[in-house]
Amino acid sequence: MPTDPVPIAPAPDGPAASDPRPWHQRLWRVVVGGPRSLSDPGLYHRLALVPFLAWVGLGADGLSSSAYGPEEAYRSLRGHAYLAVPLAALMAGTVLVISAAYRRIIDDFPHGGGGYVVATKLLGPKAGLVSGAALLVDYVLTITISVAAAGDALFSLAPPGWQEAKLGAEFVALVFLTALNLRGARESVLVLTPIFVLFLVTHAVLILHGVAGSATDLTGTVRGAVDGFRTGWESLGPAALALLLVHAYALGGGTYTGIEAVSNGLAIMREPRQETARRTMAYMAWSLAFTATGILVCYLLWDVQPVAGKTLNAVLLERAGEHLPFGGAFVFVALISEGALLVVAAQAGFMGGPRVLANMAVDSWVPHRFATLSDRLTIHNGIGLMAAAALVALLYTGGDVRAIVVMYSINVFLTFSLAMLGMLRSAIRGSRPAGGGVRWRRVLLFGPGLLLCVTILGVTIYEKFGEGGWLTVSVTSAVVIACLLTRRHYRRFSEVLARLYADLASVPRRTDGGLPSPDPQAPTAVVLVGSYGGLGIHTVLSIFRSFPSHYKNLLFVSVGVIDSGEFKGEGAVESLRARTEDTLRRYVELAHGLGIPAAGRMGIGTDAVNEAERLCLAAAKEFPRATFFAGKVIFERESWYQRLLHNETAFQLEKRLHWAGMTMVVLPARVRIAARAAAGAAAAGAGGAGLGGGPAGPARSWSPPVASDPRGAPPGPVGGAQTESRGPSDGPAA
Repeated sequence: MPTDPVPIAPAPDGPAASDPRPWHQRLWRVVVGGPRSLSDPGLYHRLALVPFLAWVGLGADGLSSSAYGPEEAYRSLRGHAYLAVPLAALMAGTVLVISAAYRRIIDDFPHGGGGYVVATKLLGPKAGLVSGAALLVDYVLTITISVAAAGDALFSLAPPGWQEAKLGAEFVALVFLTALNLRGARESVLVLTPIFVLFLVTHAVLILHGVAGSATDLTGTVRGAVDGFRTGWESLGPAALALLLVHAYALGGGTYTGIEAVSNGLAIMREPRQETARRTMAYMAWSLAFTATGILVCYLLWDVQPVAGKTLNAVLLERAGEHLPFGGAFVFVALISEGALLVVAAQAGFMGGPRVLANMAVDSWVPHRFATLSDRLTIHNGIGLMAAAALVALLYTGGDVRAIVVMYSINVFLTFSLAMLGMLRSAIRGSRPAGGGVRWRRVLLFGPGLLLCVTILGVTIYEKFGEGGWLTVSVTSAVVIACLLTRRHYRRFSEVLARLYADLASVPRRTDGGLPSPDPQAPTAVVLVGSYGGLGIHTVLSIFRSFPSHYKNLLFVSVGVIDSGEFKGEGAVESLRARTEDTLRRYVELAHGLGIPAAGRMGIGTDAVNEAERLCLAAAKEFPRATFFAGKVIFERESWYQRLLHNETAFQLEKRLHWAGMTMVVLPARVRIAARAAAGAAAAGAGGAGLGGGPAGPARSWSPPVASDPRGAPPGPVGGAQTESRGPSDGPAA
């Protein structure tokens, strides 16, 4: 018999119940902008960044580190300024080695993820967790140090009495950046591009003038450096001199801290993303090597000494500006551009941090809500968390850049070290198919890279453990523990879902059609479903047990939720749409197997509740005698953290539909589990309702119902667990 097409259709557009919106919602929309249309085929192309804009948004983090990295290294020389030349050579070499290593990482991991994905794939999930936790803390401190260093640069222009206002100004800058990033990455980068260009121009002039301007006294400077080196060699000895150089080199590790941002941000780059990322990395590497080493050499050439209330860059600019026409204006513009670029550099934290959170949410290390996009297609939960954590760090440190840079460098080089170790291990094992030559070239790249990163990490922890290093280690360890606990109960919940789905898998489905279309005037049960699984099946059976011989139709409603795991390319929306349609088709076939006319309605959105509300309002117009159903797992013990780890979709939607004058029934699913697993699975079972997942809890055995009389079918266990839809994928999500 030929197969009839399964009636699946997108729901017609309808007004949302929340219009007109309250004043605070209208104000929010003015700040972050209007929603984007997911039906626009060119949406991803317009949101993605070309190499230059990616260099601005992500490379600014690396380039801006020249404002504090070389200064910390130079201060650590402790009067042995003649070591600035070999230190500058080491600095340039390290930038180029690490950036070359990350270009290889981009080649091997073209979908992005940076150190977290590299460690997870090559060293295992636990190493990936450590790398991810370190990256999260790193990106929080990226925002913190960028804003704090911007305050230092800008207040170097102000009278000493104004220093008390610096922390307040930094707070305002942080709020501004948060609002800007909620509008989207491209918009924020476009606004800040002129600042980036101004920094490049002014600091290129500074370095070129700094070198050329000291040419007349270059012989004396070189002679003084040689004499100082000879004296140090004789008085300290070669070993102590080498240790001093390594010490300064390691404590200047803040110079290299933005290099990984490009590999973490591939998802926002324009196709071909791999080539765009490689070009962006090259731009950043050469600009950072030139700027950081140039500034360090200029410190030596101009004999720059610390001045209270001023950065070393400010002192250098003032001395160099004395020999330039319009020198005062030049110093003012250069410091303004430096401070503003440091604000731009915070973009790396706002762009990279939420994406690391999203990758970890997809892997269930953190609550799944962090993978959710806003209707502006920004990872708004992650942005909010990054901003809040950065504010706490800013207040705790009082905006002290020298304290923050220590905390910052430790986690950066922990991530670097794990990435280098993973790539080196892969190269030694010959896992690359390109042959022995490529493998050994990789060994020669990642081996020295690992040595450099471990050296900087070890020296920084040893030297600065009591000056903030302990706090970084403690916070990162706490994040790791929290992630382990989060994943444990998600895993337990998944196991429970799988057991119940196995019991319900034998329910018959009918694929040959043969039933009439649903009668719009007949009583209709509208069932909200997500992935095809035990909960959706069990909810259908529970309806006919609870309301026997009443409902004549079934209408399945599903929301395909665009999150960071889905929005990774120009075909992402269409791919999700196809999978959602397939899920609905399987549910319709299930209803046909039970002898019930059925149809499906679907929508695609970034917010499950808003889109489900729209679908339900449209369904109520099409089927006036509709009743809406969703399921929710209830446990004997529910924990306080369940609302963070999982959504309350069923209750949120129920409240909206009740306010609109419609009937919605939330079917409870009573689950008893072993006491050992109660704490973890109880929170997991509190997920949303009717928009995804599957049933939870050990199910009693049951016999499949007779297809011709589903209203008398024994339903088996009571209810099931519905979690937030992540499209039609299986497994819990909240």
